Amino acid sequence: MALRISLVLAALVAIVGLPFVLRPRTNGGAPSETADRLVIISPHNEAIRHEFSIAFRRHYRERTGRDVLIDWRVPGGISEISRYLASEFTASFRNYWVNRLERPWNAAVDGAFDNPAVTPAANLTSGTPEEMARRAFLDSDVGIGMDLLFGGGAYDFIRQAEAGRLVDSGVLRSHPEWFNDAVIPHRVSGEIFYDAAGLWIGTAISSFGICSNADSLRRLGVRNALDSWDDLANPALVGQVALADPTQSGSAAKAFEQIIQWKMQERVNRTPGNEDAAVREGWLDGLTLIQKISANARFFTDSAAKVPLDVAQGDAAAGMCIDFYGRFQSEAVRRPDGSSRLRYVTPPDGSSLGVDPIGLLRGAPHPETARAFIAFVLSPEGQKLWNFKVGVPGGPERFALRRLPVRKDFYTAANDPYRSDPGINPYAEAARFQYHEAWTAPLFRVLGLAVRVMAMDTHREQVDAWRELVAAGFPPQAMERFSDLSVFDYDKCRREILPILKSSDRLGEVRLIRDLSEHFRRQYKEAADLARRGL
Repeated sequence: MALRISLVLAALVAIVGLPFVLRPRTNGGAPSETADRLVIISPHNEAIRHEFSIAFRRHYRERTGRDVLIDWRVPGGISEISRYLASEFTASFRNYWVNRLERPWNAAVDGAFDNPAVTPAANLTSGTPEEMARRAFLDSDVGIGMDLLFGGGAYDFIRQAEAGRLVDSGVLRSHPEWFNDAVIPHRVSGEIFYDAAGLWIGTAISSFGICSNADSLRRLGVRNALDSWDDLANPALVGQVALADPTQSGSAAKAFEQIIQWKMQERVNRTPGNEDAAVREGWLDGLTLIQKISANARFFTDSAAKVPLDVAQGDAAAGMCIDFYGRFQSEAVRRPDGSSRLRYVTPPDGSSLGVDPIGLLRGAPHPETARAFIAFVLSPEGQKLWNFKVGVPGGPERFALRRLPVRKDFYTAANDPYRSDPGINPYAEAARFQYHEAWTAPLFRVLGLAVRVMAMDTHREQVDAWRELVAAGFPPQAMERFSDLSVFDYDKCRREILPILKSSDRLGEVRLIRDLSEHFRRQYKEAADLARRGL
């Protein structure tokens, strides 16, 4: 009996201890308890976190003789991270305002301290409470126990910088030789690549495009490759397109914006000399295309990374995604002969170049280590991790990240043999698409609302109507009713819808969403009825 118990205990010890014994050790194993620390909040996937952790630890030890422990915090995508940062900084500043400055906390202070529309007071003894709260926050070292925000889109970092949650890392001053048109340009194809005050800096380049499953397309009888945004509206793809929720995913929202910009540019090219009218017409053209694509949607996911995963598995035939998600998943399902069932393409003339930035958070507890990490990521050594093959000199250890480095001097013939994507030079392609911020950036939130009410909240009615239209051969009256987007007229969006979204009246926003959703439910039911009657 005692022997049996001993054997059982030995087996339990083996089961519990074996994973620790077999856990791979890299660069000397786990950091010691005396290691320097770095806390990074990020939407980046495990592959990126792994490769940069390993490479930076090696780099840091060589430069300082010390070890470093990177504590990654991954609460979700950039939308979730943005909400988390806002909440944490509010709690931290409230503690500072009440307990350090001994001032009363109220709704006015709560709404003003991180509001870029509030003019900061000259000092803490003059001005309104709102102005003094804003001044106190911008002059403070209030933090949330985190050092860096790493990953997301420039739009999200601009909002964090405007709120005051990001501070100058000093990298622009310490490495002025990096920030010029030959290395890291300030602006490319209309997109900003780094903040002029150093509050954030792009680390890798992204574009947006289409991922598709070759096997699924053959099964559906779709013979042409999906190379254009228009191709996703093909009725043969009904129930086969994977999309991400633009109200939850910053990259999904940006992808939808690219469609709008593309249609606006088409209109401008057709009617030169009348840009204002072309932009307004292009806005509705883009929304109409998004409406058709979403009518083909199988689902809307909260996670943009899920789209290429599901397409690769055959759960959808195609989807919209950010380039590196598509390339990374294509790599993951590559066959021994080098082919892959998952194809990614950026539509020609269909996407601008954006950046995936990094920024130093206000009140960072380990600022010097954080600055060293930023400098490493932007250095030639760090940039190689994004696009070098696994195992080549200077490349990643385990994962091919399939990202495009931000440094223009990376794209050389000397680097091509080591690259995962040697045929791609984003700077050579940049001239093909020009992003015009003034056309759509002010309506970025309206675009998310439009997708929600015309496609997500009303998806069942939309798909029912779309299937009736397809079956009936798209009769004109039914199609006209289905595609009526006059409620999102460009000027109406600016004058009526945007002010509601920008206000603090949450009940007003809820009413707006309810009314627009009901409007589209009725509209789709009427379109379906007209289609069944062949009208």
